[in-house]
Parts: sequence; C-alpha cells; structure tokens
Amino acid sequence: MRIAVVSDTHGHVGYTTAAVRMIRLEKVAVVLHCGDVGSSAIIPLFAEWPTHFVFGNVDDDTGPLPAAIEAAGQTCHNRFGSLELDGVKIAFLHSDDRELFDETIESETYDLVCYGHTHVADQHHVGKTLVLNPGALYRATPHTFAVVDLPGLDVRHVVVE
Repeated sequence: MRIAVVSDTHGHVGYTTAAVRMIRLEKVAVVLHCGDVGSSAIIPLFAEWPTHFVFGNVDDDTGPLPAAIEAAGQTCHNRFGSLELDGVKIAFLHSDDRELFDETIESETYDLVCYGHTHVADQHHVGKTLVLNPGALYRATPHTFAVVDLPGLDVRHVVVE
C-alpha cells in the first residue's frame, strides 16, 4: 500500500492543487495531513482519497474545519491521529505540542510517526520508529510531500513542481 503524507498547506489552494496533481500520479491509497490545514478550501482538494486530518497551531478546531472535513466524508482526528495500515502502526500530529510529540516517538508504540510544523523535510529513526516530516506545501523551499510504501516504510520526498 502506498500513502501520501502532506503538511502545512496553510490554506494555500494553488500550492496544494499542484501537490494533489502529483499525488495523483503516485497512485496512493490514503493521504495523511499533518496539520496547519489553514482553510476549509483545502479539504475538497483531497476528495479522491480517504484523507485523515489532524490540526496544527494555525487551525481552529472550534471553527468550520471539523464540519468541513466531516461533510467531505473525510476523517478528522483533531490534534492526534493514530491508525494501522497494512500492518503498520502510524501516528500523526503537528508537533507544535512538543511534549506530546516526544512522548509519541519515545513510546515505541508506533512504526511510523508523521509530523509537520517545522516546514523542513526530514526522516530519521528513534529506536524502531521511523519519524517522518513530509516538509511543507507553504512557506518552504522547496515545497514537498512524502510518499511511503507500506509495509516496508520506503520513503520518498517529492518536490512539488
């Protein structure tokens, strides 16, 4: 199974639309959004895939975003998401709550922890856990997202053109 991991769209429809065009070419089954969605206008752009959203520090979880995600038939996990895909235990969050982020990684509960907030693409291991930041689709040079092949946890960062 192949998944796409995105973060930090900050409501920028243009950059996100360009990323969605490239995600389509990757033949992914699921998309994870690691927060700072920024606007409900972003949500329908991911209509082709089951998409799981968490909120970041710029998202108002009492505003229109939760209802827009639900209305689109997508999944809203609020500030922390956890799921299992193809036998891989995945957590995803924005990482602005540093204590929660560190606890999640150090718990050794997850095979993959995806996060945003820093706008910097990264991947590294902490024990058995692969920690992955897809980069950002706004306020980053270059704009990037990640593609992960499960269950092998093979990761590629993709530059949005």
